[in-house]
Amino acid sequence: MDLTFEGANGVMAAIGTIPTNISLLSALDHIGETILIADTSYNIKWMNSEACRLLNEVAPLFGISGCEEMIGMNMDLFHRMPDHQRKVMDGLKDVHRARINIRNEFVTDIVITPIKEEEDSIDGYIIMLMDVTTQAEENERTEKLIKELSIPMLHIWDKTLALPLIGEFDKARSNQLTASVLTECAEKGIEYVLLDLSGITEFENQVRYQIQMMADSLSLIGTSCILVGINPQLAMSIVQLESNIPTFNSAYSGLHYIMEKQGE
Repeated sequence: MDLTFEGANGVMAAIGTIPTNISLLSALDHIGETILIADTSYNIKWMNSEACRLLNEVAPLFGISGCEEMIGMNMDLFHRMPDHQRKVMDGLKDVHRARINIRNEFVTDIVITPIKEEEDSIDGYIIMLMDVTTQAEENERTEKLIKELSIPMLHIWDKTLALPLIGEFDKARSNQLTASVLTECAEKGIEYVLLDLSGITEFENQVRYQIQMMADSLSLIGTSCILVGINPQLAMSIVQLESNIPTFNSAYSGLHYIMEKQGE
């Protein structure tokens, strides 16, 4: 049996031919991750034992007796906005990742990968639920993250503030930071905020959105946002920011730019 999966960057990655004495589904069952397979109509057709174990805990939240009853059910059942989810799935070309909340009880990363035997034809989907935690555990983790990774606001130059971002930059942390920065800039008459991204290891959609929101919010009070610490790994994602935000590979270059602007 030959199967082909769509890679994360849209690159086709064949997994080869499964030996006749090995069942593909049995192999998936031994991976130890939560794995489901759905058809092109988004009906659940199969799940491994780890998925069944997890979904036995989730099932009562949807009025279902257990994981066995979920086989054949449509994934729309588990979405608060099915039309939106179908729109996302209908436009899916490669791997889709998202952080989802299950009835305010569980939080998990969902990874959906199209299954393809031919390049232009999707035959179904593999769904993986990863890093599953309870909502209470997620809230505790978020609060701990905010406390441990609080970001210092450094006054490094005349009417200039520097913010070094380090570690994981999630929504809760970003909202808290944006509110603090806006207050500081308004009270101190800050003209420039130097946002140092050298400590950010991944620049995914959520991080891009939060930085865009911060830059737009600062511009409303007359403060300009400058991005520094741009490494090659982040450069391709940075260009997708909507605003024309000045970017530099080092804090020195960014500060030099600010000095020139203030000199003008």
